[in-house]
Amino acid sequence: MSYCKYVVELAENNLHKNYHDTRYGFPLADDNELFGRLLLEINQAGLSWDIILKKEANFRKAYDNFVIAKVARYGEREIFRLSNDAGIIRNHLKIKAAISNAQSILKLQAESGSFANWLKKHHPQSRLEWTKSFKQTFKFTGGEIVNEFLMSTGYLPGAHAIDCPIYQKTIEAKPAWVSK
Repeated sequence: MSYCKYVVELAENNLHKNYHDTRYGFPLADDNELFGRLLLEINQAGLSWDIILKKEANFRKAYDNFVIAKVARYGEREIFRLSNDAGIIRNHLKIKAAISNAQSILKLQAESGSFANWLKKHHPQSRLEWTKSFKQTFKFTGGEIVNEFLMSTGYLPGAHAIDCPIYQKTIEAKPAWVSK
């Protein structure tokens, strides 16, 4: 079997290869981790995923381990702190989007029980329908960000080539209600 083209020549200890082999396309159901992945995907816009993976631990620390309830309460002091944190992407719009999106997820949790349930209620949808749902609900969520978020969390197919050995592992890990 072959690997997806973009990781085939990467060393075993490469961050991107590790992400590909252990997390990319595998289902996520924990709301804080889903929020964290959305935050990372938004911050990747205009940059390489390698940069985000190298800064992931910094993002996790800077954004209180992606705990939605904490990030949703961020105010000007936290925005200033994040804007001056060289360990993360210091884009003011992306920082404000993270806070707004955390607040939106709190509303979704109140309405649907969880962010994961909200995603489940919208599944399956086309990429265009998903993008529309996200744009109505979240900030800084264009088509590419939504597509990558949903593929990376196992809600949309396409994370791995069919002949990649990780492909079958992601299929086996998906709950029955997710299209395989």
